[in-house]
Amino acid sequence: MDAPEFRFNDIAPYDDAEFQQKMQTLVKEPGFINAINYAIPKDDVPALIDDLLKIKNKYDFQHQIMFPFLEMLAKTTTSGITIGGVKHWSSTMNYTFITNHRDIVLDASFLNLAFLRKNMPTTEVAIGDNLLVFDWINDLVRLNKSFIVKRNTGLREGLMAAKKLSAYIHYTIMDKHESIWIAQREGRAKDSSDRTQESLVKMLALGGEGLFMDRLKEINLMPVAISYEYDPNDYLKAREFLLRRRDPAFKKSQRDDLFSMETGLLQFKGRVHFQLTPRINTRIDQLGDFGDVNTAARHVCCLIDQAIHRSYEIFPINYVAFDMLFNTSRFARKYTEEIKADFIAYLDRQLDKVDLPDVTAEEREWMREKIMTMYANPLKNKLKTILGGELI
Repeated sequence: MDAPEFRFNDIAPYDDAEFQQKMQTLVKEPGFINAINYAIPKDDVPALIDDLLKIKNKYDFQHQIMFPFLEMLAKTTTSGITIGGVKHWSSTMNYTFITNHRDIVLDASFLNLAFLRKNMPTTEVAIGDNLLVFDWINDLVRLNKSFIVKRNTGLREGLMAAKKLSAYIHYTIMDKHESIWIAQREGRAKDSSDRTQESLVKMLALGGEGLFMDRLKEINLMPVAISYEYDPNDYLKAREFLLRRRDPAFKKSQRDDLFSMETGLLQFKGRVHFQLTPRINTRIDQLGDFGDVNTAARHVCCLIDQAIHRSYEIFPINYVAFDMLFNTSRFARKYTEEIKADFIAYLDRQLDKVDLPDVTAEEREWMREKIMTMYANPLKNKLKTILGGELI
């Protein structure tokens, strides 16, 4: 049998032995050069390329290039990035950090930034091949400790790809002694009501040894709640909701996806918080094992969802959105009238960005409600988890 690193060489991050060769290829790519020119002043590009060519491995790349870049991005597009629950992390263990999904690019990047600030090891990052629209993007992410999730395959190919992906995750945790990041579902929850995909949990249990639950325990699932104060893509999601309302067969284009990535990356997000929670192994033990995989996966999804929902950071605008959506003043003590007025003005500015023809007053109000729902749902789900279902 081939050694694991060769079995996974089509999906794994690039090995350090090939790092410099891959980097030499990357810096010659016109698309990569254009991206750099867009991100930094043109006069600084030659010096950056010289620095990139001197780097010998992924560790140095993350610490010398990505760390300062992410700090710059955090400074210019957020009001600060914080992390809690670090007491649940141990330097003697490797984890599968499973999170809700807010931003296509930055969920994992900002989590790793929070780890870098605390001198904690970064994670390998799961990234769907649907985002690798150019070969140079594939090279860049794999130089930056990402591994590839193959999507849109046939049924037989999809099962083989899922088995390989699961085997790679178990190998990374158990043999490489690296942690990984993976989102709880494919794609973001458009309404910010986060739910773990059963198929994802089943995939994670394809690798490893023993019964279904034993295989999940092997990779130390640690739910992490991600909270963004503002979602720069909120109006784009509302626009997509309206297009689907007008035409149920509507599908986003690759250009739409790229613009969403750019908007999420470069526009203002306010405060960003990550909350680590205890790994769920003890809770899995309390569940016991089940006769069928579907029931087992459903229960594990509930454990992950509950951990994430109860750990959201709730910002004043979440309280405003909840009260406006449900026509209540339940949380009026959590915000001022000025904060409420600012949020209403923010909604109008975002709705003004929706570039669709012939938007009626009714459609605009419908989209307004959709955006308010996005901001109310984290609080709504937290209340459901803490209070057992009663909201108002």
